[in-house]
Amino acid sequence: MTTGNGQSRRAFVKQVGAAAGAVALSSTAMAAAGRPVPQLPAETPRSVHPTLNRRARGWLRFLWEKATTPDDWSADGVPHMWWDRYSNPVVTSYGRFDLHNSSYALLLMADETPAWREVYTRIADGLASRYPTYWGAIDWLTQIGDDPRRANYPPHVMQMIPERLRGNYNRIGWTANGIEPWGLARDPIGAEGNLFFRGWFNLVLGIYRYISGDDKYERPFGVTGYGDEVFEWDQHGIAALLERQYRERPEGPQCENTKIWFPCNAAAGLGMYLYDSIHGRSTHRPVQGWLEYARENFLGIGNDGRLEWVTSYYDPIVNHKANGGPGAGVGTAFLLLPQDRELATFLYESAANALGWNDPRVEIRASQPGLVMARELGDHTAVARLRAAAEREYDPRFFGDDDEMFGWWFGFDEAYPRGQRSASMMVSEVGLGDAWYRAFEAPHLDKFAAPSVEGVDFPSLGIYQAWNDTGSGALHVGTYAAASDRRGLDTTWRVTNLPSTDDVFILCDGEPFRRFSVDGPNAIRLDTTIDMRHYQIFTGYRGPGERIAEARRRERPAHGATAAGPGAAAEGPTASRPAPNASNATSSFSPSGPSCACCVA
Repeated sequence: MTTGNGQSRRAFVKQVGAAAGAVALSSTAMAAAGRPVPQLPAETPRSVHPTLNRRARGWLRFLWEKATTPDDWSADGVPHMWWDRYSNPVVTSYGRFDLHNSSYALLLMADETPAWREVYTRIADGLASRYPTYWGAIDWLTQIGDDPRRANYPPHVMQMIPERLRGNYNRIGWTANGIEPWGLARDPIGAEGNLFFRGWFNLVLGIYRYISGDDKYERPFGVTGYGDEVFEWDQHGIAALLERQYRERPEGPQCENTKIWFPCNAAAGLGMYLYDSIHGRSTHRPVQGWLEYARENFLGIGNDGRLEWVTSYYDPIVNHKANGGPGAGVGTAFLLLPQDRELATFLYESAANALGWNDPRVEIRASQPGLVMARELGDHTAVARLRAAAEREYDPRFFGDDDEMFGWWFGFDEAYPRGQRSASMMVSEVGLGDAWYRAFEAPHLDKFAAPSVEGVDFPSLGIYQAWNDTGSGALHVGTYAAASDRRGLDTTWRVTNLPSTDDVFILCDGEPFRRFSVDGPNAIRLDTTIDMRHYQIFTGYRGPGERIAEARRRERPAHGATAAGPGAAAEGPTASRPAPNASNATSSFSPSGPSCACCVA
C-alpha cells in the first residue's frame, strides 16, 4: 500500500487546494472537479461472487484519503475540513458523526471481499483512533451546565420545546455536562449520560475488530476528557459499562443529559449486538428489555393497528416526549434491524405507507434509510422509486483527477461530499439483499485463517473481488487500476494462509497464469500488472472444517428475540429502580420529529 505521504495524496491535496485544519468549507475549490456524471462509466465485471461496484470503489478511495491523511483532533488542533462538522448544526455537527457513519459501508465492503482486509483495516483504525479525542467529544467537554442562551432561542427552536418549559429548558443537542443531579463528568465514556458518544464508539470499535481481527482496542487506550485529562479504557470495559447501564435503566441511558433518544439507544444496542457476535458474549441481553420498553412507550398504535406516532426522544426528568409522525421512525429502523427485525419492519412499513413509497401515484422524496431498508426487506417497488429519487435529489458525483473518487453532494457547492449523509447513502451501494442485517452476525470470522490477499499497492491497485469459493477450492480475486495513471505498471501482491503451496494453479482472465512463486510458508507472490483482471487461484481451501465451524457456532451467543423482553434483562444484576412510566408524559408533535438527522426519513 502507498504510504500516507505518497504521490497520489500530494496530487489529490494539490488538486483540491485545501489544507488540513481549515474550519470552513470552500465554495469553489472543487466546483469544476466535482462535476455531475450523467451515467456511470464502465462498471465492475459481473460475477456470481460478491464484488464492489464502481461507486463503492470510488467511495473507498475517498475514505482512504480521509482516514490516512494526518490531522489533529486534539484541543490544540482542528480536524481536516473534509470531516463533516457542518450537517444538522448544534445537533450532529460534530466530526464523530462522520466517523461512525463512515464505518457502516466499510463494514459491508469487508463482507463483500472478506479475503482482502488490509485497506479496510487502515481506514477503520483511522476512524476509531479519532473518536476518543477532544474533537470527538467536544460537545461533552465544552457544553457545561445549562445552555446560557436558552431563554433566547429563536422561534423555530422554541416551538420544539414544551410550552411549560420554554426559557428554562435546553434545546436538543446541548449535552449539559455538569447539571444536577449528576455533576461534572470529566470522563466522556464513564459519564452517566453521553450515551451518544460511547454507544456509537463501541459500534465503531466492534466494526474495527470484525474487519481486522486485531485486538488493538481491547487493550487499554487513552480517552481525552474534560481539561485534557486522559482516562484509560478498552472495548471490553465499555461493553461492560453499557450492559450495566441497560440493566439499571430499562428505559435506556440518556444520550445527552435528560434526553433518551430512540435512535441513539438503537445504535448503542447495535454495537453491543455486534460485540456479542464477535466474542460469544451476551451483553445485549438487557437491551432486549429496553426494546420491549420502547415498544410500549415510544410507539403510538391506533385501533386499526397502524403507527400514529413514534418518539424521537423522551425526557424522564420533565416527563415529556417529542414525537414524530409514522414516517419519522425509518432512521431508527435501520439501526434496529439486526437486533429486532420485527420492530424494524413495522417502523419501515409504517414509513413506506405514510410517505407513499409503494404508491406510483404519489410523488416521493428521496430517503437514505428508506432506500437501505427497502433493499434489506425486499421491497423492490420502493427500491426502484427511492433509488430514482436519490439520483434526482442527492447529486451523485465522481471526482478527483481521473474521477477515481465518488460521493454524494446533496446540492452543496462545497469542496468535498458531505461526510455524514454521503457515508449513510453509500450503504445502499454495497452488497445485495439483507447485507446490513447479515453483517451483524459476523458471518466471516473464518476469514482470518482462510487464503487472503495481502501486500496490494493501494491506491495504485485496487481489489473489487476477494472471495474464497469453498465449493471449488478457488480464491477469486478481481483487480483494477485505482489510479488510472498507474495502469499497466508492474506490481506484486501475495496470497497467504494457503493449505499448501504445492498444488496451486492460477487462471487470469481464463488463461493459465504462471508468474507466481512461493513466498514463505503457505504463501505465494504474484508478479503482475495494474489493470482490470480476474484471477482464479485454485488453493484447495474447502472451509474451516465442520468440527471447527460447529465449535464456533457453539461459541456464538443466542441472540434472543425481543419477545423475551424484560425477563431477559432480569438475569444478572436487577434494575436498581422501576422504569419511568412514559405513557402519561406530555408530548409535542412534529410530522418528521425533532431535527435530528438520525431520526427522519
